[in-house]
Amino acid sequence: MGEIVPMKEQRLQTRLDVEIQKQLKRFRLDVKLQAGGGCLGILGPSGCGKSMTLKSIAGIVTPDEGLISIQKGTEQRILFDKSQKVNIKPQKRRIGYLFQNYALFPNMTVQENIAAGLDGDVKNPKVGEMIGRFGLSGLEKQYPGQLSGGQQQRTALARILAYEPAALLLDEPFSAMDAYLKERLRLELKKTLSEYEGVSVMVTHDRDEAFQLCDHLLLMEEGRVIAAGETKAVFADPGTWQAARLTGCKNLSRIEKIGSRKIRALDWDGLELVTAQEVGDEIEAVGIRAHDFEPLSSGEALEWEKREDANLIPVEDAEISEMPFEWYVTMKNHLWWKLEKTIHVHESAGLVPEYLRISPEAIVLLRTDH
Repeated sequence: MGEIVPMKEQRLQTRLDVEIQKQLKRFRLDVKLQAGGGCLGILGPSGCGKSMTLKSIAGIVTPDEGLISIQKGTEQRILFDKSQKVNIKPQKRRIGYLFQNYALFPNMTVQENIAAGLDGDVKNPKVGEMIGRFGLSGLEKQYPGQLSGGQQQRTALARILAYEPAALLLDEPFSAMDAYLKERLRLELKKTLSEYEGVSVMVTHDRDEAFQLCDHLLLMEEGRVIAAGETKAVFADPGTWQAARLTGCKNLSRIEKIGSRKIRALDWDGLELVTAQEVGDEIEAVGIRAHDFEPLSSGEALEWEKREDANLIPVEDAEISEMPFEWYVTMKNHLWWKLEKTIHVHESAGLVPEYLRISPEAIVLLRTDH
């Protein structure tokens, strides 16, 4: 694959403000977001309103209520304002939209596709610049059907960025990719986004993509935002049961508070655990990520038993499942532990320790979102 050449240094900060509502079949879409420096990710399950949010920003769909504006430096452009009856046409918004299937024109060459956003002028210097920048040299006369998935994606990005949009919207950009291509293309896209001068917003249902590519994150469920913040902070402390589940936390339990920093996990056979944070009255559940357990021998467990924050978990009647690069261990108390392996290891004898320990700092306190 060709190398992506850096874009020019960012000059004026661009900001996108969105506050919209729209009645859909199963729920009401009610989204408020602000995107500025870095990529904003919208993570959520299929059908939660992620793509509808992007289509509303692009002007493909009209919200029932709300306001959409984009500001660059001191200049603000209103793209949609229901109260003022403003609704700029999609082609006038200067919003780049990367569809899931890239939406390249099948009867146009790479060169012609890139020129499509520049009044079809294949001689425009910007066309050659984009071909070089996105590693498409030698493919100028090829048609989309002759390109690999990665080449199609880079052609679509080149076409969008050629006309210098104020915002770039990416709708599940890797959904059409074979698994072996994704990692290389993620790295290429990450570089592109870091050098892009405008606002970028990406929707995905893949938490790994969100974590790797997005500086800030919104978690969505049934048309509404249930968590928002810097991506790493949202993963570390999602706040609610629903948000923890969206970020991949599979060990979740309702709790009974038995001390200022002590809980009983009702769904883990009444396991008692000490927490690092105070358990407020609003806390109704806890989460533990499957990688966060520490294996201990019986001797090591005896040493830990002397401490109040031992959080020892006897491993009884464990069920082991082998995956190519991980072992999945499910315990009698319904906790689930994940540990790494290599493709060459298949023997599980001696894998399961007598005890596991969970650090108080690794216990995530959660509210339930009624």
